[in-house]
Amino acid sequence: MSEIDEPVRAELTRLRESIDNIDAAVVHMLAERFKCTQQVGVLKAEHDLPPADPAREARQIARLRELAESARLDPAFAEKLLNFIIAEVIRHHETIADNSTTKDGAAR
Repeated sequence: MSEIDEPVRAELTRLRESIDNIDAAVVHMLAERFKCTQQVGVLKAEHDLPPADPAREARQIARLRELAESARLDPAFAEKLLNFIIAEVIRHHETIADNSTTKDGAAR
């Protein structure tokens, strides 16, 4: 690899530190989001609601696509990311519902 001029190296370091900070913030925000969705999953299980809510998911995807466009982020990428998150949330909700059924000893 060729030698990197010091000003270029310093700028790379500064930018990479910013990226690292943003990545940490994204992870923490996702953790907070999943704490909330876990609570939703418990509430759904307690009230025999289905793990998925296709109408809400569609609204969220449309909303996120609009946010992505206004932020100059590829809306297709934003949709893929949200679909991945939604799939994980639904999986968690199914697990919560299954565990709730097991604890009650009867099918819901």
